[in-house]
Amino acid sequence: MPADARFPFQDSALDVGARVEDLVSRLSIEEKVGQLFHPMGTLQDVDTPNREFDLPALRPTIVEQHITHYGLLGTTATPREFAQWHNHVQRIALASGHGVPVTFSTDTRHPVTTDPRNALTGDPASESPAGFFSRWPDTLGLAAIGDEQLVERFASIVREEYRAVGLTVALHPQLDLATEPRWPRIFTTFGEDVDLVTRFARAYVRGLQGSAFGPDSVSAMIKHFPGGGPQRDGEDPHFPYGREQVYPGGRFETHLAPFVAALDAGARQVMPYYGMPVGTEYEEVGFGFNRSVVTGILRERLGFDGIVCTDWSLVTDHVAMHDHTSARAWGVEHLTEIERVAKVLDAGADQFGGEYRTDLVLDLLRTGRLSEARLDESVRRILREKFELGLFDRPFLDADRADAVVGSAAFVEEGLAAQRRSLTLLTNGATEPVLPLRTGVSVYVEGVDGSVLTPRAVLAEHPEGADVAVIRVSAPYEPRDGLAAGFHTGSLAFPDQQVEHIEAIASQVPVVLVVYLDRPAILGRLTEVASAVVADFGVSDAALADVLLGADAPQGSLPFDLPSSMEAVERSRSDVPFDTQRPQFRCGHGLRYG
Repeated sequence: MPADARFPFQDSALDVGARVEDLVSRLSIEEKVGQLFHPMGTLQDVDTPNREFDLPALRPTIVEQHITHYGLLGTTATPREFAQWHNHVQRIALASGHGVPVTFSTDTRHPVTTDPRNALTGDPASESPAGFFSRWPDTLGLAAIGDEQLVERFASIVREEYRAVGLTVALHPQLDLATEPRWPRIFTTFGEDVDLVTRFARAYVRGLQGSAFGPDSVSAMIKHFPGGGPQRDGEDPHFPYGREQVYPGGRFETHLAPFVAALDAGARQVMPYYGMPVGTEYEEVGFGFNRSVVTGILRERLGFDGIVCTDWSLVTDHVAMHDHTSARAWGVEHLTEIERVAKVLDAGADQFGGEYRTDLVLDLLRTGRLSEARLDESVRRILREKFELGLFDRPFLDADRADAVVGSAAFVEEGLAAQRRSLTLLTNGATEPVLPLRTGVSVYVEGVDGSVLTPRAVLAEHPEGADVAVIRVSAPYEPRDGLAAGFHTGSLAFPDQQVEHIEAIASQVPVVLVVYLDRPAILGRLTEVASAVVADFGVSDAALADVLLGADAPQGSLPFDLPSSMEAVERSRSDVPFDTQRPQFRCGHGLRYG
């Protein structure tokens, strides 16, 4: 199909509402049903299934099932290749049926920690690595900086880079509160302070969507409604052992507050969480199935008329990374697949994340259990978004522009500056400062690429004889197998063996300890062993070296409390901010050089 081909319903002289109604009247039932699905895809040949994630080939899902929304997993493609692949897929979609263009979405791609080469964290399961984007600290790092204007600027850069390669929906920001220190999704939150998270929610949405929602915007899908932080025992509801969400302090409304702020700022899409509320006034089923929450709170109380997309894989069992996982149908495990589909739609959702089962919706329509009027209600919301994002009028990308915009030198430098600012100095010598290190210092390193310290420092092969040791570690976690391996759960206290190793080095040379905090670790006696302690919320070795050696200075402050013991964590109420007794470091703590 020629790039400038148009259908009658694409007439830009009509307003969006008229264009939507025109298209809805033309689509077949099968085409309408296809709009309700938002599965995953990868940038590979459109006729080849992906075996790692058990995904079907893309072309038949577009041509035969009429699916036009895909969340894209990470890729090593260049920006030009990304744009060219995008254009190829759009041509397939525009030549199919009534030619509805494809919407592409993604999880966060910009944090340094999404790089699979990262030795500390690997590749967190909730992220989509793509090395050509500018690299920034984790969301927690932005919270540590505490600059609302920077958050908006970051989201604006994300918008420019995403749109250049055809990503028009962000499956973020994540607005959950970090009130349960053990929860493994904390690293993609803005931390524990509800006031800060609320302010940053607004700023992030403004940056992603721009001053007015339109063809240059990225639609913000805020998650995980109505707040996914207070998980029982800190387990995650991706898995059945973590399905219960609890409110022992009665703070349901506290967790809802950042979402209200984001909706006030104009957020266009919402993703309910997997978790099921226990001991509240709401139905004890997963939020994606929960009419009392999706319709009762979101639609009716808050007046939201945008798109609600479920979290991934609520209906069918699936395989990801060769790990067999059951559907996250918490509280409705007893229902059949078609009954789960019906309950999601009755709850008020519009799209099924991670699902391909268009046949189930078609069966509901054929048997009269779903009306075409209810189907059209969701289809209108979904198509309205495509029109407003300009996908019908500008379905193709300029590959030259993708090369120029994505990972531009200016964006990369802004990301590096933010990485440096996010570093948080917790301790710095008992009597006199250890940091910054002087030029020419002899350094023994573990967990850091030593080459980034030269030529400003001299590398030592062994601790003895060095002037200082720089040791970089991550917050402790208990390894698990399969998909669960990407979710850092378990004790927040460092194992004795690791503490003793650091202690042995500290007996020979002063230690600068850098701790990557994807969760609030219990530092314990490490603060006495190490001469200086730096909290890291996702920075490159180069950015770390600049701060340690004084080319820049740490400007971060803790975005959560650091607990003093696991006993304090276990006694705290999962839904209440700042509820661990006598924390070792308080939220907001951060020293400065000089």
